[in-house]
Amino acid sequence: MTIKLLSVPPVSRRCWFVWRRNLVVFLKTWRVNFFPPFIEAFLYLTAIGLGIGTYVQQIDGIPYVSFIAPAILAIAVMNSAFFECTYGSYVRMYYMKTFDAMIATPLSIEDVIAGELLWGATRSTMYVAIMLPVLGAFGVISLPLSLLAIPLAFFGGLLFAGIAMCFTAVVPSIDTLNYPSFLFITPMMLFSGTFFPLTILPAFLQYIAVAVLPLTHLVAVMRMLTLPALSWTGVLNLAWMAAAGSIVCLVSINLMRRRLIV
Repeated sequence: MTIKLLSVPPVSRRCWFVWRRNLVVFLKTWRVNFFPPFIEAFLYLTAIGLGIGTYVQQIDGIPYVSFIAPAILAIAVMNSAFFECTYGSYVRMYYMKTFDAMIATPLSIEDVIAGELLWGATRSTMYVAIMLPVLGAFGVISLPLSLLAIPLAFFGGLLFAGIAMCFTAVVPSIDTLNYPSFLFITPMMLFSGTFFPLTILPAFLQYIAVAVLPLTHLVAVMRMLTLPALSWTGVLNLAWMAAAGSIVCLVSINLMRRRLIV
């Protein structure tokens, strides 16, 4: 069973047709889609950065608003890819029958799911690209190294898209997607070194955060790029993300294939 889930699916270059289809639909409502990440960055920095930052002025010698700025980017990567490949993909699969229509063409199931994963990662990249100028206007990121956050967003987005698609493949209904949202995504947002350092947590929670929470590694690398504070530990974070991303993407495609073939 495990070997089948980790088998390499026959994905072809046609998966990019699925990606382009989603891009065309996305751009038809670009005003609505581009506004949330812009206002989200502004609200986070104003409410948490400047509000709480009045009382918690510095963490490890870094102004609090600068400490949370890379975490805001990482959270945007996680949320945009996860919700696109859970609720978005589920609606296209079950209610809109978009997957059925695409599979009726020369596209295979593997192509369709791979295209969905690539699109989820692309949305993460778009969100970070929109949020960076806002953070730059607040003076909380360091340029030009922070521009590397854009390719990092695609890398991290692919990881969270794969995780999301695994849940989409196994949930019985769209309502049950609320469980991974509230029991996995929300705790991860709070305990991944986002709004406070991991070092103030009990040791066992630090181990859990590093071992099983992907956002921990994305926040760490994002913080290195935007402060900037490069360190060799960033290589370990990227290696963890690459390994986990490869596994969840393979598993998600195989799980979705199992679900869609009746």
